[in-house]
Formats: sequence, C-alpha cells, structure tokens
Amino acid sequence: MTQRPKRLQWAPPEPRPPERPYRDAAILYAVLSVVIVLIAWLTGGGIARAIGIATVFFVVATAWSFWRWRDRLRRAAAEDAESRSGGEEARS
Repeated sequence: MTQRPKRLQWAPPEPRPPERPYRDAAILYAVLSVVIVLIAWLTGGGIARAIGIATVFFVVATAWSFWRWRDRLRRAAAEDAESRSGGEEARS
C-alpha cells in the first residue's frame, strides 16, 4: 500500500486587527459618503438626494462594520482566553 505524500499547507497568518477598528471604519465610510455627494455634484445630480443616500449609506455601513468588528474582537478574546487557560492546564 502506498502512502500519499504529505503536502505543506501554507496559509497567511491571521492579520492583526487595527488599533482603532471602530474609528477607522467610521472615517472610511464618512469619506465614501462625501465621495457619493461629490459625484452627484460633479455630474449635476440632486445634491439633497445624494446627501440622503450618503447618510443612509454611512449609517448602514458603519453599523454593519461595528457589528462585525465587535463579533471578531469577541471571538479573538475568547480564543486568547482559551489558549491561556489551555496552556495553564497542560502545565498542572
């Protein structure tokens, strides 16, 4: 019976979360909201409508991002706590 050769699995390391993920997300979506209004202004579209769309975009995108970051940070904290407690139990 022949054995299958082992293959190395190279995966990129998990990226570290930014130092201030909530602030960074809010700034990014604020800039994109301004871009929406600028594009409407440059193309002769309705500015009031563009401001409304940009506001809805900012609120929805920021809320989604905050929710995902909160979930990711909680999961990372749980994994950290689990790895620390697992290491201590192995030493005992």
